[in-house]
Amino acid sequence: MMENHKIAEEVIDAVGGRENIQSVAHCATRLRIMVNDKEKINQEHVEQINKVKGAFFNSGQYQIIFGTGTVNRIYEEIANLGLATMTASDQKKEAVKSGSKIQRAVRTFGDVFVPIIPVLVATGLFMGLRGLVMQDQVLALFGMKTDDVSKNFILFTQVLTDTAFIFLPALVAWSTFRVFGGTPIIGLILGLMLVSPSLPNVWSVAGGDVKPLHFFGFIPVVGYQASVLPAFIAGIIGAKLERAIRKRIPESLDLILTPFLTLLSMIILSLLVIGPAFHTVEKGILTAATTVLSLPFGIAGIILGGLNQVIVVTGVHHIFNMLEIQLLAQYHSNPYNAIVTCAGAAQGGATLAVALKTKSKKLKALSFPSALSAFLGITEPALFGVNLRYGKPFIMALIGGACGGFVASLLKLKATGMALTVIPGTLLYLNGQVLLYILVNLIAIAVAFVLTWMFGYSDKIKEEVEK
Repeated sequence: MMENHKIAEEVIDAVGGRENIQSVAHCATRLRIMVNDKEKINQEHVEQINKVKGAFFNSGQYQIIFGTGTVNRIYEEIANLGLATMTASDQKKEAVKSGSKIQRAVRTFGDVFVPIIPVLVATGLFMGLRGLVMQDQVLALFGMKTDDVSKNFILFTQVLTDTAFIFLPALVAWSTFRVFGGTPIIGLILGLMLVSPSLPNVWSVAGGDVKPLHFFGFIPVVGYQASVLPAFIAGIIGAKLERAIRKRIPESLDLILTPFLTLLSMIILSLLVIGPAFHTVEKGILTAATTVLSLPFGIAGIILGGLNQVIVVTGVHHIFNMLEIQLLAQYHSNPYNAIVTCAGAAQGGATLAVALKTKSKKLKALSFPSALSAFLGITEPALFGVNLRYGKPFIMALIGGACGGFVASLLKLKATGMALTVIPGTLLYLNGQVLLYILVNLIAIAVAFVLTWMFGYSDKIKEEVEK
């Protein structure tokens, strides 16, 4: 398509020409370009290119938002022009070398936990569906009561909802080994050892039904079902230990000795040192998080709902994945989700107000799909394409997120999963909360929309920004 070919040429020109481009990759919505000198990027030119919904520099990459489908076609045109291309994962590895130590640490943290999220999303949906099916009103439609539900059916749903959390340390250790350069299958086995049936079950110990083992008379040893931090730390140390051992073992013995010595050393270290120490730290983090989330008068919702999208802008929001995973693992509920959902919905509400108020056809064409994207849980197009560009809509959206979060906190909404927000997020509230969930989203959207319409945007602001 000639239009996409022209856009590809304009993108290359706007980012400083071929000689300034190291590599090009893409994700679901964004073209990701690694450049030699970011000072050569003409931001204004990029934002004026047709179909561009926003652009920003983050995580060592210049990211241009095109949206789903469109980005694939632009990427193909750029590849056809002979530019160096990479997979998104390979480019991310290169980008990791850039940025501050904190940015690199957070990026690595995200690389460990993001691959685990899909199975936890599925588990959350299973929990929500079970909650829906087990409601008295739904059972009554089939002439049944709770006592009439087959025990085998309950057992089947428990397999669906409990497995991922019981074996969570295995998933965490596997992913950590993968990211830190170890052999993932060794990490998987180490994680499975941490939840071995031979160890006292941590939930049974907590309930007082079982006593922990005591090594040397004072070190408590239990299984670490649904635990995150011990497996994460064990994964980091284990991956580094495996690499160190491999360097010192003759190649002919590597296949036998490296896994043997790694697993032997790490299970001793994990059960006797890492597990007891970091399980205590983990419980402290969880206690602090639940204390904040339980602050009275909706204070938690105001703080988290108001600041969440500021954190998204900085790119360090993935660090909260561990918190959500811990909440779900320990309590099978996630009060954080409803609050941050309001923050995302509010960005969509502000962008929708801009779309309806502006007389610019180009801005309308950008804002409407960006608002829809936010309502589907992806806020970057709205954030970087519209709200941050004009400033005040972003502030109004933060207020809307705080208001929605305030009500969500007062209503004590709790998701059955994570990672799904706004419209898709309704699937996590099927256990009798869905109407309240819709209500808090509408509040966030309405507040952001009205404030943006009245005080946050006018075409005069647009003209001033684009001078």
